[in-house]
Amino acid sequence: MTRLVLAGIDGSPQSEAAALWAASEAHRRGSALRLLHAWPWLDAGDGGASWPGDLRPRALDALRGIADRIRRDRPGLPVETAVVSDDPVDGLVAAAKGQDLLVLGSRGLGGFAGLLVGSVGLAVAANAPVPTVLVRLGQAPAERTATAAATREVLVGLDAYEPDDTVLEFAVAEARLRGCRLRAVHGRTLPPVWTPAGPVPQPTYLMEQESAGTAPISRSLAELRTKHPDVDIVEDVRLGGGAQALLDASVHADLVVVGRRERRHRVGPRLGPVTHAVVHHCAAPVVVVPHP
Repeated sequence: MTRLVLAGIDGSPQSEAAALWAASEAHRRGSALRLLHAWPWLDAGDGGASWPGDLRPRALDALRGIADRIRRDRPGLPVETAVVSDDPVDGLVAAAKGQDLLVLGSRGLGGFAGLLVGSVGLAVAANAPVPTVLVRLGQAPAERTATAAATREVLVGLDAYEPDDTVLEFAVAEARLRGCRLRAVHGRTLPPVWTPAGPVPQPTYLMEQESAGTAPISRSLAELRTKHPDVDIVEDVRLGGGAQALLDASVHADLVVVGRRERRHRVGPRLGPVTHAVVHHCAAPVVVVPHP
């Protein structure tokens, strides 16, 4: 089966930005692009009738319109469209199985008609079996041309004590596709030093001594450099929490890569606090990579 980059379309400007970003990514990968619209009542037997406020015609017109635009802009890229009669979350998660990548706009139209409402996008990212990218307006490739090639980076955020090879390998592959540097960012929050006057922050040099060459992430990156000598890989340890470190470093990033552990919770799959914060506030597109 031919693998695809899959993009969700709901008729919103955000989903159009996601489709353009997905087209650029599919072109880099040499993959086909599928544009998908999910609507729970496509087979409701209403004969295609619409009602006040019904956004299906707008969404389906947008699906055809963005597909035609991408075919004009990238004549060699295979582009197909599809509609499914399913809940947006369930439809996207099911359609993503076996594909390369799922790309969503960060926000949509709202209500039942919105495929990519913030809560829906978060639910898909927490459940999808493949890496899932959330793209905002202003993050389509043509809108991010001001960044000089020499400063372009892919960022990856990792748990310093349990770095995962799946996330690292995905980030390396994305950096290689873009011909840019990979920056592994880790935020450290040091416990305070207790003095007679009360707690005070630890000096920065103690953090540097503590982390120099000893953290598991440093060893993982050393192994990664040996395995992928063609990619410039740098480690960036910053004071502060993991989410803030990634947000601060993401201003000129092409892509920010974060992991999602495939662990079941009583309330179902969920994004961790760092991933959740980065998805909401990051300046660059964010890809959530599921891993064991």
